[in-house]
Amino acid sequence: MASNIGMMDSAYFVGRNELLSWINARLQLNLSRIEEAASGAVQCQMMDMTYPGAVPMHKVNFDARTEYDMIQNYKVLQDVFNKLKIDKHIEVNRLVKGRPLDNLEFLQWLKRYCDSVNGGIMNENYNPLERRNKGGKERNIMSSQKSSKSLQTNNSQNRASGDKMNLPKINGTKQKPKTVAAESDSSEEIQVLSNEITELKVSVDLLEKERDYYFAKLRDIEILCQGPELEHIPMVVAVKKVLYASDEESALAEAQEIVSASQ
Repeated sequence: MASNIGMMDSAYFVGRNELLSWINARLQLNLSRIEEAASGAVQCQMMDMTYPGAVPMHKVNFDARTEYDMIQNYKVLQDVFNKLKIDKHIEVNRLVKGRPLDNLEFLQWLKRYCDSVNGGIMNENYNPLERRNKGGKERNIMSSQKSSKSLQTNNSQNRASGDKMNLPKINGTKQKPKTVAAESDSSEEIQVLSNEITELKVSVDLLEKERDYYFAKLRDIEILCQGPELEHIPMVVAVKKVLYASDEESALAEAQEIVSASQ
């Protein structure tokens, strides 16, 4: 099923507001932006709702803020996909950056997939708040147990090492001398690199905003062309021919022929 959802499928023309409403209604959340789902936790719970019990919710971190924690959520999600034999590769490196369009496309695919399984009908017996709270409690207990065991192991190793070696404790550590000139050069180099990174981030943000702007415009044009009173007009047919052309071909010449034939 997953491999059959192409980029020109109607699934990829579902708007942000519809997606946010879908997520908030089913999971009892209050997301206002697509980027807020970048942690992967929402996607995990959507799969848990579609296939109750298939997702180990105690491994899902809804408080994930760092890329490392987000990646752990996506590992859980990919494992679920593999277990259910869902042929879908997750572009984790793009999603954890919080880029609007990447997260939008993945959520559009997810909605289409979930709707294909349950017919778009919400599972009335599923309690999203209870599942999140239960998962959070189990995760905290497991984390506490791991920390306790780790601490006990370290203490035992330290005592054994001290008994065997019977060496006097030495306070403080020796540091290699650093010259002022070397530190100054390093600081300047770090500052230059930081400035370059900031400029690149600004450029990327501007490009993404421009991309999202034109994507929204194309979506508006498509909705307009799909109106029953317009969809058979030659000019509209020509516009749709250009919109739905694959990347490998140019449909401009064919679209011009359609317009010319109607005149």
